Amino acid sequence: MDPSKDLAAYGYGSVAWKERMDGWKQKQERLQQLRSEGGGDWDGDGDADLTLMDEARQPLSRKVPISSSRINPYRMIIIIRLVVLGFFFHYRVMHPVNDAFALWLISVICEIWFAMSWILDQFPKWLPIERETYLDRLSLRFDKEGQPSQLAPVDFFVSTVDPLKEPPLVTANTVLSILSVDYPVDKVSCYVSDDGAAMLTFEALSETSEFAKKWVPFCKKFNIEPRAPEWYFQQKIDYLKDKVAASFVRERRAMKRDYEEFKVRINALVAKAEKVPEEGWTMQDGSPWPGNNVRDHPGMIQVFLGQSGGHDVEGNELPRLVYVSREKRPGYNHHKKAGAMNALVRVSAVLTNAPYLLNLDCDHYINNSKAIREAMCFMMDPLVGKKVCYVQFPQRFDGIDRHDRYANRNVVFFDINMKGLDGIQGPIYVGTGCVFRRQALYGYDAPKTKKPPSRTCNCWPKWCFCFCCSNRNKKKTTKSKPEKKKRLFFKKVENPSPAYALGEIEESAPGAETDKGGIVNQQKLEKKFGQSSVFVASTLLENGGTLKSPSPASLLKEAIHVISCGYEDKTDWGKEVKT
Repeated sequence: MDPSKDLAAYGYGSVAWKERMDGWKQKQERLQQLRSEGGGDWDGDGDADLTLMDEARQPLSRKVPISSSRINPYRMIIIIRLVVLGFFFHYRVMHPVNDAFALWLISVICEIWFAMSWILDQFPKWLPIERETYLDRLSLRFDKEGQPSQLAPVDFFVSTVDPLKEPPLVTANTVLSILSVDYPVDKVSCYVSDDGAAMLTFEALSETSEFAKKWVPFCKKFNIEPRAPEWYFQQKIDYLKDKVAASFVRERRAMKRDYEEFKVRINALVAKAEKVPEEGWTMQDGSPWPGNNVRDHPGMIQVFLGQSGGHDVEGNELPRLVYVSREKRPGYNHHKKAGAMNALVRVSAVLTNAPYLLNLDCDHYINNSKAIREAMCFMMDPLVGKKVCYVQFPQRFDGIDRHDRYANRNVVFFDINMKGLDGIQGPIYVGTGCVFRRQALYGYDAPKTKKPPSRTCNCWPKWCFCFCCSNRNKKKTTKSKPEKKKRLFFKKVENPSPAYALGEIEESAPGAETDKGGIVNQQKLEKKFGQSSVFVASTLLENGGTLKSPSPASLLKEAIHVISCGYEDKTDWGKEVKT
């Protein structure tokens, strides 16, 4: 827009709006004044509100379509193959083999079947997309420097069964990569599910928690990647690149020596675990280990790190690390990994109740410390975040030969098929490396978008008011009053408020006659989620958070209760509520 031109020459509209133009001029004059006062080195601190206001309107992520020069050649190949298939089937159908008609018919049916399967396989590859996140905007909104972080808490799940088949050192590296993520420590909780109730896993986690007191501050001090020590020290790169601290080399050597000693201690535990005593394992106080019988043992929970646990070597707080082994008894179906994941969902809801969950296999570490922030760019987006159920991260494997022509299945699946599915409906859950919204796992629906009112006719507004509305009014007057009340009643409950209030669970109890509706609601929730008032109450907290408990002992007792083997009986776990 030319400033020297008369504004009236642009006509009337939102572009040439006088108030907007005047406001823009005032902002420009103010910016020029601030720049002149700053001596030319103005960095925007004097008018930070303008920058923050502008950034606050920006989305946290965006779709990046694949360039046409890359995708169009593949689309042309698909079209050419479809044309060739059409000619081929035209020839096959028009030239039957009369001497062996049955065999000809079977072969044609099989060819059509394979052709249809190939066509269905091309749909995910037709419109692949990539996604880009803006971590600076996320920090500007929810993690401002000098202010308490408003980022949502996240609960991490790591599942393991047999430490002799799944090496404890690998599990320890996964846990260390979680504890050292670039995220507020008070909003990170790591739950390790030991479905084998192995004392080796318990002792390995104890050693891992001690080593984490040195490893976590080292990672955050020098901003190293990846933050799994085994793979960090194996990198064949220039580890001095972009490092300016003079003490980095000295501290890195000391940390590598500490990690080698940590590996020796873990390997010693593994060697000791291979020779199981006849009477079973015993703990330090002489009592038998509760998990000596893998198929018959009580539930176990142990908090190694956290607010009440130890701090790192620099005196800073560490994320919470919790060992969980659910109860197992003969005669119960434990549903393997799915049952372990359900138990982790419940016990984490009682102890921390973060609104988001991330599950990892014991041999999958986090190779990007900002991965959780990347996921929050989708989950906490003010526009579309409420509708996002989960964010699936791709998997990358170490030690694969890039020149092996048969070792590209993982690349094809994650970089082609999954991106193609994201372009048409969304990726699938692959079993690990996925950030879930807790409310979605509970079976709650996403918020519905309000549709704008639409006209029921295609006439002009004036005629619509005179003719169509008069017809509708005539129809309304012919209806009886009871029918009108019934219609209004259903219209009222069509978009209900949040399902149940928290007070209904806390105040109502069996036998109370003051609030029958509260008792019914409580019974419905207990039938769905199980007989735990603390867990049921936590399911109603959309933004997470824990309830006030009279004592840690009572909270621990409730956590043990929700991982009991019979907790899921006669509930919706595994049906409507599941992972």
